[in-house]
Amino acid sequence: MDRLFSYGTLQLDHVQLALFGRTIPMTPDTLAGFRITEIETRDPAAVAASGVEIHKALVAHAAAPDIAGVLIELSAEELAAADDYEGADYRRVEVTFGSGRSGWVYIRA
Repeated sequence: MDRLFSYGTLQLDHVQLALFGRTIPMTPDTLAGFRITEIETRDPAAVAASGVEIHKALVAHAAAPDIAGVLIELSAEELAAADDYEGADYRRVEVTFGSGRSGWVYIRA
């Protein structure tokens, strides 16, 4: 299982059901070194799954306050589905969370 930090639409039950066929237990955590910005997604499938065109995105910013979010644990297949959902607007990078655990987060491409 892979840990993924979610700060946006991957926390929504209807998105999880559409992507993974189940809702995922979520554990609160934080992430430092980034700030939240917004992007208009270019992927019609992501808009259909989330119901919104404007999505949050992270960009590196050392002085930004910690971002509150959740950790979800995904199988390799579910992580691949998340990669497809995030598409060309994002890239997945490995990070260390406020809890000291490590895993993945999607940042602006």
